[in-house]
Amino acid sequence: MAALAGKLNLGFLSSIGQKDGYVAFDIGSSSVKMVEAAVDKSGCRLLNAGIMPLPAGAVQNNMVMEGRLVAEVVRKLIQQHGVKASKVISAVPGRAVIIKKIQMPRQDEDELEANVEFEANKLIPETLENVNLDYEVLGYLEGGNKMEVLLVAVKKEIVNSFADVIEAAGLTPAIIDVDYFAMESMYETNYEPQTAGEVIGLIHIGAHYTSINVLSNGISTFTGDLPVGGQEFTDSLRRAMQISEEDAEAFKIAGLMNGDKAADLEALLRPTAQSLAEDIQRTLSLYGAIASEEGIRNIYLTGGGAKVVGLTSVMEERLGVPVQLAEPFRNFRLGKNLNKVSLAEVAPLLGVAIGLAIRRPGDK
Repeated sequence: MAALAGKLNLGFLSSIGQKDGYVAFDIGSSSVKMVEAAVDKSGCRLLNAGIMPLPAGAVQNNMVMEGRLVAEVVRKLIQQHGVKASKVISAVPGRAVIIKKIQMPRQDEDELEANVEFEANKLIPETLENVNLDYEVLGYLEGGNKMEVLLVAVKKEIVNSFADVIEAAGLTPAIIDVDYFAMESMYETNYEPQTAGEVIGLIHIGAHYTSINVLSNGISTFTGDLPVGGQEFTDSLRRAMQISEEDAEAFKIAGLMNGDKAADLEALLRPTAQSLAEDIQRTLSLYGAIASEEGIRNIYLTGGGAKVVGLTSVMEERLGVPVQLAEPFRNFRLGKNLNKVSLAEVAPLLGVAIGLAIRRPGDK
């Protein structure tokens, strides 16, 4: 909400805006993903998409550490793809965000704003002057007499590290979201609404972290992160084959070594895939999302690590539910300048960026 969060707001999509002129940047620990989309009453159209790697250490500890370098990458993506939009939607990593659900007596918006701030003072281990704060009413309980409210807070220094990069690139930060909620927006835009009682898992496997968002009846009921990502697979190949990190990364992606198929890539990666699947299972089991009548029925993967060969089948075996790569723009019309084959190759990496690209100021 603008009054608490100032010029930036945090939140997730529940309605699609109608004004365009926005571009989204998912600034991760190893790369920047850019997506430009047009949103109107007829749906969504993908206008531009691009990915560019970041220098090691440019983004770490949930913050942009090398603003000049990251801003230069943002500028290059804008220039290379001819993007004219100047208003930016970006996100902070969910692991840097404090998320709490609270119940409050039903009240009007003016009262709610003040009372949320009062509750936040009790729940957030940080002075409110040092955080950006937002909230969303999830629903009503006890015959409508109570409301369930999602409270979201993140340190201003973290938000500012991303906003400053956008400004340094000559652009205007319009929205700073949370990657968890961007994943949710991506799913809601591309897939049928969840049926009553349906629970699905959204898992984003980045370079160094894996983010989990569990949705029940269209509402996020659990979020969490694991300090494991695609880099683990690269490291396992490097150790097993005694090769450089660059060769291991290339082999992981293409399955080729010096142009030839040098080994059974799936077999080499399987132990790491099993370890990741076990970590995810333990995390979900703590939540109770596995092995219960109300348990997860489907899991959708995004992120560069999601493309690791054999990972979906290993996760299906371990978790006992269908696991598939998400299709981040399955309901999007594609701009004529986009190469469908090339776009399909990088689609899993764009899950968060797509979710950001359809956000607009005023959405909740």
